[in-house]
Amino acid sequence: MANTVSDVCEMNGVSEGMDLLHIDVETDVVEDRPGREAAPISRNVLRKQRNWERQIAAKKSKRKEEKQRRKLNREQDSAVSADNPQFTKRVMKAITKERLAEAQSTGLKLCVDLSMTDSMSDKEVSRLAGQLRRLYGSNKKATRPFHLLLTDLREDSRLYRECLRMNEGFLNYMLDITEESCLDLFTPETVVYLTPDAEEALETVDADKVYVLGGLVDESIQKKLSFSRARELSVHTARLPIDEYMVKKNNGKNFHSKILAVNQVFDILLTFCDTGSWTEALQAWFPQGKGYVVAPEDCPPLLVSQSQT
Repeated sequence: MANTVSDVCEMNGVSEGMDLLHIDVETDVVEDRPGREAAPISRNVLRKQRNWERQIAAKKSKRKEEKQRRKLNREQDSAVSADNPQFTKRVMKAITKERLAEAQSTGLKLCVDLSMTDSMSDKEVSRLAGQLRRLYGSNKKATRPFHLLLTDLREDSRLYRECLRMNEGFLNYMLDITEESCLDLFTPETVVYLTPDAEEALETVDADKVYVLGGLVDESIQKKLSFSRARELSVHTARLPIDEYMVKKNNGKNFHSKILAVNQVFDILLTFCDTGSWTEALQAWFPQGKGYVVAPEDCPPLLVSQSQT
């Protein structure tokens, strides 16, 4: 008899659950009836949707960039293994260390100016720390690495603490970390500050020059921050030759930007120094989500731009 009562209770519970499920389904159906007017979308919802779309695009671009870097690393590792099958990971690590040590004495000099981090949010500082990790990783893999310097980096700053937290082995990075500015280390005549707002395009990389990248992540997109910093230092400015080798690509959002992350600019410079080709460097590392593509070789960018207008 007890079993019968239990069975009945279970049957009633199942029945009640089915009734609730039935009610939910009916409710959804009523809400989705055709002809029912959709509620207006608020500006806040639209803004959140646009932010979400930008985040998705950024993640896709980052995944592509990481995929390209892994592919390049595999090609370099396989080439070394084919030529020197006896090389072990320990030997490769020693070779990389020796190459970086040589770069610190004879390599092309590149500073990352970190004087603008006080105006950045904690999220932006965290993103910059990640970009510095990827920049250093690219330099380690380079056939001819740069002599890297992180200038205006104080040990009591948020960025320094974030680099220690996020970047394993940061204190062992084979680069120079200093609280001094680039002008404390080099003469103004030798400094070339790379900024997207410069009038002059960078044509080549000179061994007698010191190249400076603005260590800046600015999600609010304040204009000409790095250019203003260069003017403050009274040094020569240059930009990547994007206008000379690339054209705008039509897209649904009509979005076009020349603002690149620090590590993306560095990857372009590395590839140019290795190949001597801006076309190849921009093709490999300029993010597709920025709305630009390399112009066809048989048609100058100016003519392509005019034909699209």
